[in-house]
Amino acid sequence: MLYDFHTHTFLSDGVLLPIELIRRAVHNGYTALAVTDHVSVSNLDFIIPALIADCALAERYWGIRAIPGVELTHVPPEVIPELAVKARQRGARLVVVHGETPAEPVCPGTNLAAVSCRDVDILAHPGPIEAEIAALAVENGVFLELSAHVGHCLSNGAVAQAALRAGARLLVDSDAHEPDEVLTEEFARRVALGAGLSDTEAETALVANPQTLLERVKP
Repeated sequence: MLYDFHTHTFLSDGVLLPIELIRRAVHNGYTALAVTDHVSVSNLDFIIPALIADCALAERYWGIRAIPGVELTHVPPEVIPELAVKARQRGARLVVVHGETPAEPVCPGTNLAAVSCRDVDILAHPGPIEAEIAALAVENGVFLELSAHVGHCLSNGAVAQAALRAGARLLVDSDAHEPDEVLTEEFARRVALGAGLSDTEAETALVANPQTLLERVKP
């Protein structure tokens, strides 16, 4: 079983059509894939319908759970709740927030706004996080990401430690932009173990937590 809730197509800064990305995930043995292109107020209205269409096509013919979503990216923290609601109203079934990765100049306060919002599902690549952030993620049901992406993975160990101490749920996501970044089971496990998780903790992040998230994602 292979799950991935954070990927990109050429509708934002990836290189593949949504259906092409999903096909590669099917080839790699994915159980579920979320396509979560970068959005803000400028493009949210036209990206979500395109993702809905290709995800529905893939689900109809290939048996994969294909989820149209968004990644709210480099937006002012104050508008995250509003944009998360708007994305869901437009049909996004998963809302990811682009966290305060050390690889990019994300606005301070983004992590706090994301984990404080019950309409957010995942805080992606948050960088080193405080205990308060992890505790709020638990309180509001926000999953914390261990990233397989170059640059964004730099703080995986710190994220894992903070999440484990607080009891926050971890996921391993690819943040794939290129075809060769689509996960395999072996590489996803390497990311989890490389963040310092035990075998049991890795299994939870790779299988149990994704299944929990899927239960609340509308079909």
